[in-house]
Amino acid sequence: QVQVVESGGGLVQPGGSLGLSCAASGFTLEYYTIGWFRQAPGKEREEVGCISSSDNSTYFRDSVKGRFTISRDNKKNTVYLQMSSLKPEDTAIYFCAARTTAYIAYARNQGDFGSWGQGTQVTVSS
Repeated sequence: QVQVVESGGGLVQPGGSLGLSCAASGFTLEYYTIGWFRQAPGKEREEVGCISSSDNSTYFRDSVKGRFTISRDNKKNTVYLQMSSLKPEDTAIYFCAARTTAYIAYARNQGDFGSWGQGTQVTVSS
């Protein structure tokens, strides 16, 4: 069964770092563009960044550029989101999702992603 599972969330102080994992089963992540998204209480879900299926190039929203990185470990069939210099406004449930079609690197919006995980909570607070 096609599935992705996020893990690694928790409580971290402002300025700290945290790494999240997106583990896939039932399909090979290597062939898909993978997106990371987050949703804070009372807010709409927003894209954090993504890693391309073609060349592993990455994109990030302006608010996390220079602080977040995305990488792949194909052996583990896992994509990672490394977060540093965390701010309280980074507090949210973080989701990963695969582009709906393999080998298509470009994604226009969240609607181009499927196979969403259940999310993992990240709380940045003193």
